[in-house]
Amino acid sequence: MGTDIGGFIEYRMPRDDQQPAWYGAHDLSSLDDVRNYDAFGCLFGVRNFANFRPLAAGRGFPADASATVRARFAQLSEWYGEDGLHGTTWITWAEVKAVDWDEPAEKPDSRLHQYRQTQGGLRMTGKASWSPAFAEAVGLEPGEVREWPDGSEWLVGDTLYRSVTLRRRDAVSESGAWQPVWEAMQELAEQHGDDNVRLVVWFED
Repeated sequence: MGTDIGGFIEYRMPRDDQQPAWYGAHDLSSLDDVRNYDAFGCLFGVRNFANFRPLAAGRGFPADASATVRARFAQLSEWYGEDGLHGTTWITWAEVKAVDWDEPAEKPDSRLHQYRQTQGGLRMTGKASWSPAFAEAVGLEPGEVREWPDGSEWLVGDTLYRSVTLRRRDAVSESGAWQPVWEAMQELAEQHGDDNVRLVVWFED
């Protein structure tokens, strides 16, 4: 079973003679509808197979969420049941702007990266926590998973297996699926301020 992300971008602005309030701006599904576990782990600590220090994990649903986001979250909670949504958290644009995208994960990816030799050089074909062919070649027991030092390599048949430590920009690339999200947040921040724009997210299996 896979895990998908949902959420909303919100902005905060003053109200007459009242405390500033949050307002819903963009449904995340209209900006990024990609299942990317490396990004989920890097940003929010969900499906964190790549072993990043998450930027904004486990903060929960914000108590001051906008009416739009509260209604959407309540609707989904009813659809999916009490345990249907998980990993709910949020991150501000100020925090996103401060990220060091060259920061490496805390240890190598728990999935070995797999490559094939092509005329243009090595081409990545996938990654997995356990491979029958690799396990047989190195003497692993069925289902056994080990941590391997960064850069370790094994050529098994025509597949090269490599232990790799990802950087944040490998998980959330500058030109990747998250770019429209960052652009929308930046545009709102130019109007309302970096701390007054946030992304609220949740996950569903």
